[in-house]
Amino acid sequence: MIFPPQVLGVIFVVFLLLYFLASAIKVLKEYERGVVFRLGRVIPVKGPGLIIIWPIIDRLVRVSLRIVAMDVPPQDVITRDNISVKVNAVVYFRAIDPIKAVTAVEDFIYATSQIAQTTLRNVVGQSQLDDLLSKRDEVNAELQRIIDFQTEPWGVKVTAVEVKNVELPQEMLRAIARQAEAERERRAKIIHADGEFQAAQKLSDAARIISTEPIALQLRFLQTLTEVATEKNSTTIFPVPIDLLKPFLQREMEKEEKGG
Repeated sequence: MIFPPQVLGVIFVVFLLLYFLASAIKVLKEYERGVVFRLGRVIPVKGPGLIIIWPIIDRLVRVSLRIVAMDVPPQDVITRDNISVKVNAVVYFRAIDPIKAVTAVEDFIYATSQIAQTTLRNVVGQSQLDDLLSKRDEVNAELQRIIDFQTEPWGVKVTAVEVKNVELPQEMLRAIARQAEAERERRAKIIHADGEFQAAQKLSDAARIISTEPIALQLRFLQTLTEVATEKNSTTIFPVPIDLLKPFLQREMEKEEKGG
């Protein structure tokens, strides 16, 4: 089937128009921005929504503004106190300046990954093992500050850095376990000694009170008799304190003196 030249011309114009519309009309999502290069020059950022560019002379680069959660591969590091550890982390960042993220660095995600790896090795290498284990928040804050300072010229904001895992050698794990056990034993001894001290102090206070009030000793003696008699149904012989018999002895002595 042969079309006349006029029909072929119309078909070509329609095809060219459709190609122009498909190339010119772009839709950017809410979290996307478009960096447009017009004849090699950057024009103001486009989006979100429907935008129109000029085919051939314009080139559109999409930039996502969402936060990227990137894993930092495990790094073999020697700490400041010469202990070999393997540390990995996760970095949260996002592009806040689409133009800088495209023009200042070739691939800002890859560049941020490399900066995060080198910074993790440097910070952990300058830290003591105890600080790395017990002061994790301070280490995270230092990592976030350094990485964010490095990526700021690229229009990238690092919102958080978290050290995920610190792998220690087996001999170091055993040493830490022994240290923790020794610490628990030390605390147990301190608590036991403190209890003995408090008990001795209470006994001293009780003895001081009883020495000033003789009747208190007699009441305590009677209370002990009552407790023993309640607990066991058996015969118990207790020496009777002389203080209990003293009133009777004095009365008998008085009678004998009067009788004499």
